Amino acid sequence: MRCLYCNCTESKVIDSRSADDDRTIRRRRECMGCGRRFTTYETIEITPVLVVKSDGNRQAFDVGKIKRGIVKACEKRPVPAEKIDKLAEEIAKRVYNSMESEISSKEIGELVMEGLKKLDEVAYVRYASVYRSFKDISSFMSELQNMMDKKKE
Repeated sequence: MRCLYCNCTESKVIDSRSADDDRTIRRRRECMGCGRRFTTYETIEITPVLVVKSDGNRQAFDVGKIKRGIVKACEKRPVPAEKIDKLAEEIAKRVYNSMESEISSKEIGELVMEGLKKLDEVAYVRYASVYRSFKDISSFMSELQNMMDKKKE
């Protein structure tokens, strides 16, 4: 770490504290050259993940977009906000832990549907109806029939 004042590369850490909900470490340093003190922050570097859309376009992964979709599906349903937040965080963790630089929007949609199926069946059907773009009532009914068959098993 280079000193801001004298450009010396030698410094010692005087104090370390966590910041930003334990996602950042704040370090107070003292320059070995001039003796002045300065603060540095250490954070985890997140490798950006690109989402490949069905038309081939790419955009940065945005967990907020996932959360908004889940909230929309759960509208007027008895689903607590904490569970929605937790599901969005779990999906983000799975995306980042895959260690892939790109993921298809289809894979993300499947992760959301998998989570919604466990969270609230009505929210799942709402999301699936938009995600799978049901064309008519028969495709909608076949999805409901699949759910009912799996529930019986």
